[in-house]
Amino acid sequence: MPSASLKTTRRAALGALAAAGALAAGAARVEAQTAPKTFVLVHGTWHGGWCWRRVADRLQSKGHKVYAPSLTGVADRSHLLTKDVNLTTHVTDVVNLFKWEDLKDVVLVGHSSAGFVITQAAEQIGTQVASIVYLDAFVPQVGDSLISLANPGPRKALEEAVARGDLVAKPVPAAAFNVNEKDRAWVDAKCTPHPLAAVVEKVTAAGSHERIARKAYIRASGFKSPVFDETLARMKTMPGWKTYEVASGHDVMVDQPDRLAEILLEVA
Repeated sequence: MPSASLKTTRRAALGALAAAGALAAGAARVEAQTAPKTFVLVHGTWHGGWCWRRVADRLQSKGHKVYAPSLTGVADRSHLLTKDVNLTTHVTDVVNLFKWEDLKDVVLVGHSSAGFVITQAAEQIGTQVASIVYLDAFVPQVGDSLISLANPGPRKALEEAVARGDLVAKPVPAAAFNVNEKDRAWVDAKCTPHPLAAVVEKVTAAGSHERIARKAYIRASGFKSPVFDETLARMKTMPGWKTYEVASGHDVMVDQPDRLAEILLEVA
C-alpha cells in the first residue's frame, strides 16, 4: 500500500500537470486572440478609403494587417470616373484586391452601400473570408439595387438624378448622416460624387455570404433609418449572426473608432 508521502507526491505531480495544462490552454487562447488578422474595409457611397483611417490605425497598432481601398471613381480614384463605373466595377475592385494580395482568412467589412459590394463579391471570394461584417449597411438579395432599398429621401434624389441622365450622385452633407459636429466639415471636404451606375445596377448573385462562418451586423443607433432598423431586426432572428448596436451617427468609423475596432476584433 502506498505511503502517505507517496500519495502526497503523486497528488502534487498531478496538480502540477493540471496547472501546466491550464497554462498551455490559456496561452493558446491568448495566442488565438492576439494572432495577426487581415481586415478589408470597404467604404460606402461618396466616401473613400480615407474614412477608415482611425480604425485602421487602431487595428494596425495591434499588429493586424488592414486594407482600406477606395473604389473606382471616388476619393483618390475619382480621376477614374466614367459612365461605365458600376456595381460590377466595385465588386471587381474588391475581388482583385484579394487575388493580387493572396488574401485568406479575411475579416471583410462593408459600410452602408458597400453591403451590396461585399455581398456580391462573396460569390467569388467567400471561401477566403473568415468573417463578414455589415456596418450600418444594406444586406441585399438578388434583384435589389441601392435605389430600390434606399430610404425615401435619398431614393427620390437618386431617382431624379437618373431621370436627368446624370453621371454621378452628388454627396449628401455629413449632417444628414448625423456625423459628430467636429468632424462634419472634414467629412464634407473629403466626400466625392459617386458613380450613378453603381447605385442603379441590381445584385445578380447573393447567398454565399450566408455560408461564411462568422457573420455580424452593426447598427448605428444615432442614425435614423427604417431600412437598417428592419435589417437589424431580421439579422437578430437569423442563425449564425451576431448583432451590435453602437451609439453613433452613420459613419461609425469616424464617430466611434475605438468601439468599432473592438467589435471587429471580437468577430474576427
